[in-house]
Amino acid sequence: MNAPLAPHGSAFRPAARLGSIGVSEILKITAEAGARKRAGRPMIILGAGEPDFDTPDNIKEAAARAMRAGATKYTVLDGSPELKAAVVEKFRRDNGLDFTAAEITCGAGAKQVLYNAFMATLDPGDEVVIPAPFWTSYADIVAICGGVPVVVPCTAQDGFRLRGDALEAAITPRTRWLLLNSPSNPSGAAYSAGDLRELADVLLRHPQVWAMSDDMYEHIIYDGFAFATLAAVEPALKERTLTVNGVSKAYAMTGWRIGYGGGPRPLIAAMAVVQSQSTSCPSSVSQAAAVEALTGPQGIVAERTAAFQARRDLVVDGLNAIPGLSCRRPEGAFYTFAECSGLLGRLAPSGERIATDVDFCRYLMDAVDVAVVPGTFFGLAPFFRISYATGEAELREALARIAGACAQLKA
Repeated sequence: MNAPLAPHGSAFRPAARLGSIGVSEILKITAEAGARKRAGRPMIILGAGEPDFDTPDNIKEAAARAMRAGATKYTVLDGSPELKAAVVEKFRRDNGLDFTAAEITCGAGAKQVLYNAFMATLDPGDEVVIPAPFWTSYADIVAICGGVPVVVPCTAQDGFRLRGDALEAAITPRTRWLLLNSPSNPSGAAYSAGDLRELADVLLRHPQVWAMSDDMYEHIIYDGFAFATLAAVEPALKERTLTVNGVSKAYAMTGWRIGYGGGPRPLIAAMAVVQSQSTSCPSSVSQAAAVEALTGPQGIVAERTAAFQARRDLVVDGLNAIPGLSCRRPEGAFYTFAECSGLLGRLAPSGERIATDVDFCRYLMDAVDVAVVPGTFFGLAPFFRISYATGEAELREALARIAGACAQLKA
């Protein structure tokens, strides 16, 4: 007997807003490489933006103390009083920015803070200016919140930084936000106070445009670079700037999922409405750990940044020694963003033509078991990103494999 037909229309139908949005390409590449490694391939995975260092012991102990003391219940919706106080002090100490607790929001990672802000402010068709290359989630978050990402390519010659004239040209009557990330994922480029001054002058001429400053890699900077953030460079913009940060990168706390932001009170209140109907409060235990991260000893951050700088120099020098590749030396974060245009058009030993940066990265994965991320997925080609948040021995082996793979390509 035949099974009854399913009722008409019973097939799953995703929301239209998901039509152009998929799972992060970085996660896809990392997942595929991880599966190959588990199957016995000698994969070197340089895709994930996650420090290889462990969370410092004093932070883990603070979480344990909180659990033993019974701090395992709900907290205030957008951050405990203790965490908000720690964030207020962090902004004052590190950035010269004065906020009250009512101007602080804490969420389950900086990604949630960004999402809350866009969901709370974007109406259909509102535009967000995003310099490219950009973290892959930016454009998708804007789109899922009903906005329109306006991507502005930034060249290696400009240090992958947005310039004032390019920002001016991108602004329209529908522009609601400018989204900056410094130091940048994926390029490692950082904006000096002078760079931000140039952008601030443009924003002052366009009072309808607000600014979101993603400062997640603030403490991972090199060569004496002086970190700057927009609201501190131009105090007149503080009332239309959301300054976003978190504990994930500097303190190796990616899995703890704590991000925070400081901004105008009406914006923070609107973001709380969004969070109240999604996650509610972040993990109480994670919040206790974040308090210790922000208020405890900071020396380990500088120690680990010195290790990252040594890795940066190893990778940049190694890539620049490979004919056909070119890599700018970044000011911060733990990524390199190398150009591979000199290898496009060549043939792999299999006879396949390397036409794009996506092809090149696929070739590296298949031929020499090295996983990196194409620049196409960050909005700028032909480049590829390496995360050097892994040990030097593995980085040296990866560079040797990449050099060997490039040498096998035929004109």
